[in-house]
Amino acid sequence: MVRPVDFAFNEQTATDNEFQHNPEQQNVNELALNEFEKAVQLLTQAGVKVLVLGKNIEPHAAKTPDAVFPNNWISTESTGAVVIYPMYAPNRRAEALRWPDVENLFAKNNLSVNGLLYLGGTNTSRPILEGTGSMVIDRINKVVYASRSIRTEEVQVNNFVKMLGYEKAVVFDAISSTGKEFYHTNVVMSIGDKFAVICAEAIPEKERASVLTELAKHREVIDISLEQTEKSFCGNIIQLATNNGGSVVVMSESALNGFSAEQKQQMEKYGKLLALPIPTIEYVGGGSARCMIAEVFLPQK
Repeated sequence: MVRPVDFAFNEQTATDNEFQHNPEQQNVNELALNEFEKAVQLLTQAGVKVLVLGKNIEPHAAKTPDAVFPNNWISTESTGAVVIYPMYAPNRRAEALRWPDVENLFAKNNLSVNGLLYLGGTNTSRPILEGTGSMVIDRINKVVYASRSIRTEEVQVNNFVKMLGYEKAVVFDAISSTGKEFYHTNVVMSIGDKFAVICAEAIPEKERASVLTELAKHREVIDISLEQTEKSFCGNIIQLATNNGGSVVVMSESALNGFSAEQKQQMEKYGKLLALPIPTIEYVGGGSARCMIAEVFLPQK
């Protein structure tokens, strides 16, 4: 997780992210920092090991208003591979320049990096793919799910599948209630070890059945509505392992309140529900709990 020291409304990403709102209050950075620290505290108390990347100490470092969402520019594999992704907004590309700091953070925690793959990084000539925002990955069955958008180009999804040794990609459209593409796949769906949450309503009928059939091969599918997706970030959740061998299903307080009692009962079979109070980060940043977390699958040294 990355401390949001530069957090602010990002005009460059607001062009296609319908969830961002320009705030009236002036202290959004302070509010976001407080929400972040509380989130780290709650995750740690729940038994999740959290690695926090702090402020960039380079004197001329570019401002990174969306740095609190690191899963878009970096991901890791159990093989030790680290992947750096090409970002759509110019001011988000500076986030990937912090790879040396992240590498040091991994080293301090005795994690082994066995290869670095730049799918694009800061190179704007490559097709865009924004990490595990663009892709929701079934790591158990080696299937990658991705909804098309200007931030998720199908050719780059296929590059990821080929280069990282995944079995296949399931690529589809996901359309909001306003008729626009959802900016990221992880807003409309999430995959746990034995369950999946998805807004089937967002997927056009011609592709819907094939996506749901693939998900249902290995998991209990929990269907959420467009209203739950857009108003409460119910699709932007993540299952995490805890130190005692258990798991928690992490979401925002908004998402927890947006799920029905039946849906909560379904998810509670797979882990304790953990709600993070992040209203400012959601409202101004346009991303939720899952976006704030870049999972670490790297092996121990």
